[in-house]
Amino acid sequence: MTNSEFDYVIIGGGSAGCVMASRLTEDAHVTVALLEAGGPDKSVFIHAPAGAAAMVPIPFNNWAFNTVPQKGLNGRRGYQPRGKVLGGSSSINAMVYVRGHRWDYDHWASLGNPGWSYAEVLPYFKRAENSEPHGATEYHGVGGPLNVAHVRSPSPLNAAFLEAAALQGIPLNADYNGAEQFGSFMYEVTHKNGERCSAAKGYLTPNLARTNLQVMTHAQTARLLFDGKRAIGVEYWQGGELKQVRARREVILCAGAFGSPQLLQVSGIGPAAHLREHGIAVRADLPGVGQNLQDHIDYVQAYRCRPGRDTFGISLPGSLHFLQAMCEWQKQRTGRITSNYAESGGFIRSSPDIEVPDLQLIFLVGLVDDHARKQHLGHGFSCHVDLLRPKSRGSVMIESMDARVAPLIDPNFFGEPEDMQVMLRGAKIQQRLIASAPFDAVRGKMLYPVDANDDVALENAIRTHADTQYHPVGSCKMGQDALAVVDAQLRVHGFDGLRVVDASIMPTLIGGNTNAPTIMIAEKAAALMRAGH
Repeated sequence: MTNSEFDYVIIGGGSAGCVMASRLTEDAHVTVALLEAGGPDKSVFIHAPAGAAAMVPIPFNNWAFNTVPQKGLNGRRGYQPRGKVLGGSSSINAMVYVRGHRWDYDHWASLGNPGWSYAEVLPYFKRAENSEPHGATEYHGVGGPLNVAHVRSPSPLNAAFLEAAALQGIPLNADYNGAEQFGSFMYEVTHKNGERCSAAKGYLTPNLARTNLQVMTHAQTARLLFDGKRAIGVEYWQGGELKQVRARREVILCAGAFGSPQLLQVSGIGPAAHLREHGIAVRADLPGVGQNLQDHIDYVQAYRCRPGRDTFGISLPGSLHFLQAMCEWQKQRTGRITSNYAESGGFIRSSPDIEVPDLQLIFLVGLVDDHARKQHLGHGFSCHVDLLRPKSRGSVMIESMDARVAPLIDPNFFGEPEDMQVMLRGAKIQQRLIASAPFDAVRGKMLYPVDANDDVALENAIRTHADTQYHPVGSCKMGQDALAVVDAQLRVHGFDGLRVVDASIMPTLIGGNTNAPTIMIAEKAAALMRAGH
């Protein structure tokens, strides 16, 4: 198609945007344009699961944002990698498939968001999924675009992690996305036949031949276009030119927890005083745009071990093993290249009186330091602990009226003292687990040694090394309160023809990784829109 007018214009070809483009164009009478600031998802680093390690640390298919200095992290700037390619962050992430706890969605509904309880969103999780581990059950679906599997060639070290977890009272859980989340397990991943199954691969690629879908890559949105209070299109940069595309029905923002509030603000929708500071005419004073930012803070304890085939690392034997693994993957789609690194983990409670798990453990078969931006000779393994429901709230605010200038990202990590207290308890569990007998044969020196019994030293270690687990949400929250940006249909308050469909609409952060919930949100939004029209 060469039209410049469509029924729907979708901004952002990430997880949510790919779902929306696929589902809306199932109706042959509907036309859709999908705008993505990055390029096509052709790189082998995307499709080979282990290639994630090459993209996360650098601006390769990656916006590679930085935060403002974080007081809670000893003044450090945090790092915020986000996908800049078709598939968005689902094309560069660790592919872990986690839905969150049923409590999370019942909580959303209790905040005044009808239709978002666990029982009401579960059908959309199932619609999205093709579950290899479970098949069709009460909690799982088959036949969906998103293939869910286990890592084909996991490291034997995962057995030590699971045994150590059991010694700490964390039992094996065969289905952490089912009836019970608590326990330890091998992570399910969005893989298919030994390759990454991103939202682009699952939803978009099979449907690129549809004549009612036009995908525009390297197309960065500049601002939204309006006729009064109705969104009518988008202005975007592509190939050095400023272009326009019109929407007959709706403009759908799927630009993520950073991009969606930024584009609303540069288009005149947001906190009025802040917009005026940047010379932007106020179209609507919506103070919640960019507020309520939440993210999982992550602390890593890494340990050295002997070189071998069981871990990734920098050594002569490791290099030889890696070359062999590349050949195996190219021929058979098996071996270490099918690893997502984060192969096993658990959901735990920081104390017995907690209603639902408030900490997540992630065991990685490699040394991880500063998002892999700091490399170390040798081999090792790492254990992460994440705070699942932080009390701290941050913001995303524009620094310029030019949308090509990165926004000011402030997660406000440890802004609330309670968050540090929960993280301290988690770090102690984390260290006890790795210090237990199952790791005695492989555990070497800790990369950054700290005594978990010394609260002062442990808190300083957390503030020195902790950072995001890549799950920013909430900056265009769903609800009816003073900071709400969208309603339960994901329509922007006060406007026609404008929705936000991505992780930014989450009123509160869910207990787990956010990619599967973002895909669920888009599945539900597409169903709402098709029913409404």
